[in-house]
Amino acid sequence: MIMTTTTSPKTYTIDASGRKLGRLATELAVIVLGKDLPEYAPNTVANVRVQVTNASKMDVSQDKLDNKMYYHHTGYPGGDRHTPMKRVVENKGYGEALLRAVRGMLPKNKLQKRRLMLITVEE
Repeated sequence: MIMTTTTSPKTYTIDASGRKLGRLATELAVIVLGKDLPEYAPNTVANVRVQVTNASKMDVSQDKLDNKMYYHHTGYPGGDRHTPMKRVVENKGYGEALLRAVRGMLPKNKLQKRRLMLITVEE
């Protein structure tokens, strides 16, 4: 007989005001991967929840807002598309920029989307 126990997720609350985007993203990536937990396993999703507050008060330089580009390809010939970070922040907020940074730091596998859903961002 296999017995499983369910525990409530470990909750983290992080204040983003005055913090650099990349440094905060690396901290979130480590937490979401579960690397700071003793029961870490690379093939499982950690039992954590992360809430980020004050994302709009993050320290992002004007140079990064102007020059940072997000790229994707439509799948069609000549389908390279790029969007400046400034437009992403205007349309979707600083939370989207933070989630895109964390997404780039997570392994590219089937668990990536499930791990990103553990993060909630408040502007």
